[in-house]
Amino acid sequence: MANTTMTLGFVALPITSSHFLIPSFSSSSISPTSHSIKAFAVPRRKAISLILSTYFLPEVGLALAQQPPVFREYVDTFDGYSFNYPGNWIQVRGAGADIFFRDPYVLDENISVEVSSPSSSQYKSVEDLGPPQAAGKKMLKQYLTEFMSTRLGVRRESNILSTSSRVADDGKLYYQVEVNIKSYANNNELAVMPQDRVVRLEWDRRYLSVLGVENNQLYELRLQVPENVFSQEENDLRKVMESFRVNKIVV
Repeated sequence: MANTTMTLGFVALPITSSHFLIPSFSSSSISPTSHSIKAFAVPRRKAISLILSTYFLPEVGLALAQQPPVFREYVDTFDGYSFNYPGNWIQVRGAGADIFFRDPYVLDENISVEVSSPSSSQYKSVEDLGPPQAAGKKMLKQYLTEFMSTRLGVRRESNILSTSSRVADDGKLYYQVEVNIKSYANNNELAVMPQDRVVRLEWDRRYLSVLGVENNQLYELRLQVPENVFSQEENDLRKVMESFRVNKIVV
């Protein structure tokens, strides 16, 4: 029986003068300790590899299951920040943030960066927000304002899960805030009888933010992930958070 060869690859995202992508690679010529790429495990990948290994291409399916996915580095030299993100995530333009990537399969899972206006902010340190706990309350209030709905019967439940601070290898102080928000809605708010107004859960999400200050501006990296997915991807999402850096803009 003839051998079957499958070639796997990826499509490079467009590069602009002020925003460029640096792909990270994993190959047999690279020591396992020479790169920081780890398996970005999600159920769909396991499912696909299981199907392949069971029914179609056993060797290829096993290779896909064992192959660690790639992280890419996004560097914005114009606004002054950088971070790593899963290499299969796609950039979405016009999303309102300075930069926005999302998972191509789990549409509720995304990462974005917001930068305060240089003309209206004069931050010297992230400590200008107060201690991490105070910053967490401010972020939660901001989230609830952003997600405010005018629909009848919509109710939001929110909870600050954790707040912390850390000094990264660049010597700068960063705050980390984790919040859970649930959205509930009645299926028939205008119904006369209470039993006809059934409340259902619309979505349950976790928001993980990293806050830093540079160039007199406040930077926020925000990860959004469905709560039922978070536990499976927590390690990799935290690596994304830890990769966030704010950089001095060179004029």
